[in-house]
Amino acid sequence: MATDSATEGIAVTRITHSCHLIEIGGLTLLTDPWFTERPKYHPGEPIASSVAELPDLDGVLISHHHYDHCDLAAFAAYRDKDVPMLVAAPVVERARKAGFRQVRALYPWESTRLGERGEVNVTGIPARHKVYEVTFVVQGGGRTVYFAGDTLLVPELKELAGRFPELDLLLVPTNGLRLRPLFNRQVVMSAEEAATLTSWLRPRVAVPHHYAYTSGRLGDRLLTKSDRDPQNYVRAARAAAPDTDIRVISPGERLTV
Repeated sequence: MATDSATEGIAVTRITHSCHLIEIGGLTLLTDPWFTERPKYHPGEPIASSVAELPDLDGVLISHHHYDHCDLAAFAAYRDKDVPMLVAAPVVERARKAGFRQVRALYPWESTRLGERGEVNVTGIPARHKVYEVTFVVQGGGRTVYFAGDTLLVPELKELAGRFPELDLLLVPTNGLRLRPLFNRQVVMSAEEAATLTSWLRPRVAVPHHYAYTSGRLGDRLLTKSDRDPQNYVRAARAAAPDTDIRVISPGERLTV
């Protein structure tokens, strides 16, 4: 919960996929909740926490309404239905139907504050995916994090370097997910594109996510195609942004920046 520190460290704990706990400005935020599995939707790695095991949250950020980023059926068990939620517009009614009362759509380049004293500022960032998506810059305690959801690499993201020149942590998707029934249409940035974004933003630390996902043995052959090796991003990003510390963290691992 909130502290009185004006400048402090930040930390990220990976739960699975694009679901993280971010500690910043004395607050704890959850990104893109995913706590269960369905046919054709598998994290491909452990889920490090149940909903009941989550700490007290000061906010929840949801980039879009796909199940693997917006598992509201499971997250509805969270104990505090007044937790502030900042979400892509199509998520608002879904979250309210799940019982959450403090839900707000955040639009690209719009900002709002979280915490009793507004300790953390959250800005919506343009994104592009198969469905409407918004990503998030989070600022608090003199630190800045960009959570990139599972967007494609779009030109608007170049603006981040000018608007947020001191970026401490980048959380970036890397699997280049393609949909086979849609003529291999790409819907998530690839490892190489994520490395390009890293070179644009020059964060102190970058952490890949959204890479272990699998739609199952049959689904991977008929429905989806993706790069499940985060080391492809590590190699490309170290070449493109040699001053950035590239870190791969496992589910349950907490990284302090």
